[in-house]
Amino acid sequence: MGLLEQKRHFSVNLLDWYMVNRRDLPWRRHNNPYFTWVSEIMLQQTRVDTVIPYFNRFIGNFPTVQALAEAPEEEVLKNWEGLGYYSRARNLQAAARQVMELHGGEMPQDKQAVFALKGVGPYTAGAILSIAFNQPQPAVDGNVMRVLSRYFLIDEDIMKGSTRVLMEELAGELIPEGRARDFNQALMELGALVCTPKAPHCLTCPVMEQCSGRIAGRELTLPVKTKAKPPRPEQRLVAIVEGRGAHRGRVLVRQRPATGLLARMWELPHVLAAPATAGKKAGPLADEPAMALLAGSLWAEGFAARPEGLATHAEHVFSHIVWSLQVYKCTEQDQSNELPLIAAEARAAYDAQAAAKETTAPAQVSEPGIIDAANISGSLDEQGEPLTAFAASDPAHDVMSGKGDGLIYRWIGPEDMDKMAFPNIFLKLISSYFAGAYDDVSE
Repeated sequence: MGLLEQKRHFSVNLLDWYMVNRRDLPWRRHNNPYFTWVSEIMLQQTRVDTVIPYFNRFIGNFPTVQALAEAPEEEVLKNWEGLGYYSRARNLQAAARQVMELHGGEMPQDKQAVFALKGVGPYTAGAILSIAFNQPQPAVDGNVMRVLSRYFLIDEDIMKGSTRVLMEELAGELIPEGRARDFNQALMELGALVCTPKAPHCLTCPVMEQCSGRIAGRELTLPVKTKAKPPRPEQRLVAIVEGRGAHRGRVLVRQRPATGLLARMWELPHVLAAPATAGKKAGPLADEPAMALLAGSLWAEGFAARPEGLATHAEHVFSHIVWSLQVYKCTEQDQSNELPLIAAEARAAYDAQAAAKETTAPAQVSEPGIIDAANISGSLDEQGEPLTAFAASDPAHDVMSGKGDGLIYRWIGPEDMDKMAFPNIFLKLISSYFAGAYDDVSE
């Protein structure tokens, strides 16, 4: 069988299979360009089963491009909470505003106009144009490249830009006339359900007879893919600061910077522990120096808090970083009476730690929650006493500006959890605190 016949076999049999086996997904029930767009952004690096409830809630709250464009960002992030990769939500809203301003609220049908939208890459543009408007545009993602690599026995590294171009050209040639919407979804479906990464279900594949990879016994070795650089491990110390007096029943949280990782989201205060020696993974810090370092980092921002003990360990995985979290329950202290002692303890603990790690490179102050010896010792006078400037406070709203990082801090209760957007790991930790999970923590 020649290449042309192999291509025809693929397209015809794949479409026949899809029309019988396609999943009933909420964004497939309407050829609504906005629904297609939202679903494709959500599905980036996220499983279908995870996305479905988020999609339904998101569309329920923001049913149109205009509704999304006009919504407060905090509300958009709250509806995205738990999906991760929050820049997707911000880009989606920014693009919705582009559609309102440049296209009268209607999704453009021109390829260049769609591609110009914030957060829309070649795959997403192709998916929107083919699924929503039935245009013969390829939509090539990891699933599609895996299927095509196996079926056509393509040995090129799919991490290379040249390979993506090759795959896009090939996928475009396979689209039957007038069937772009169904074909591209069929191709995605085959990769998701049958031609899976580690255990392809070749015996139930509709195109197995002409699959060159299967015939050559290469279905488990294709596609060729350069291994990604492993994520950088970071050991972080997290404070659940329990309020006293006017703050009783509340915990201290802060808002991240306006740009960068998890921008503008709320979190528990945390600090990067001493960095690892080059080439070695940083391990957990012993509780005593960890608690002193954590108290010192809080004090550097103008908050007196005494750690009571380890509450839990947790982990949060980003694409490029893995946070290993030591979470300590802390109690708010009176600054005027108890802060000098806490600060002195923190300095002594850090100095002892630094002396034991003379070859360790100093931490870089590049984001909130990173502290090194200069942060602590520079915040004390020559006698080790704390300097007098503390966080500026807005008592009416319990909103404060950090003394060192300038970030916004505030005390929150359980009733605030439905209004503020948190990364999933901090949402779980704070919810567990309010549920009483750490009530028995003590020194």
